[in-house]
Amino acid sequence: MKRNKEETNETIQRLLDIARTHFTVHGYAGAALESIVQEANLTRGAVYHHFRNKKELFRSVLEVVQQEVASRVEQEASTSEDVWQQLELGCRAFVLASVEDRNKRIMLIDGPSVLGAEEWRTMDANHSMRLLRGQFEIMQQGGFVKHASLDALTHFVSGALNEIALWLANGTVDENALEDTMHVISLGLEGFKA
Repeated sequence: MKRNKEETNETIQRLLDIARTHFTVHGYAGAALESIVQEANLTRGAVYHHFRNKKELFRSVLEVVQQEVASRVEQEASTSEDVWQQLELGCRAFVLASVEDRNKRIMLIDGPSVLGAEEWRTMDANHSMRLLRGQFEIMQQGGFVKHASLDALTHFVSGALNEIALWLANGTVDENALEDTMHVISLGLEGFKA
């Protein structure tokens, strides 16, 4: 029984990895489920056993991307003991991870359009936004950040980070855009200091 579960998990992981590559290269609309099935060396029936349709497969891939980005945020923030530096490092890590080629199309472009803005925002709230809110809560309790609604503060900063990541992901910005972005993030966060 244990081996069957391991084989199932391996099959699902292989499908997710292959689908991620197809969604990255071709976008959701251009990725053919048949091509994913063939590359995974599976039948359509085997794929439908794990995922109802292409959209559900995409949702699972996006979930993986969201988890990876959140892990990067957490990992980067944990390299400092200073709460302000943790916040800044986490924000920078979010932007940098979001605009990587293997993430940006799935997370920033196709994610909201395929799943809808509300479902995409819920996924974001469960990952990176959850970490951001947790950091602000720690900072507010320690008196490091001005008193404000945690929800409003989190949505404000998260929205700015998502928008700036979208701008960078567009690819039509100049070569200094990433450096300018990091400077603006630092300036923006300074305004919340207590």
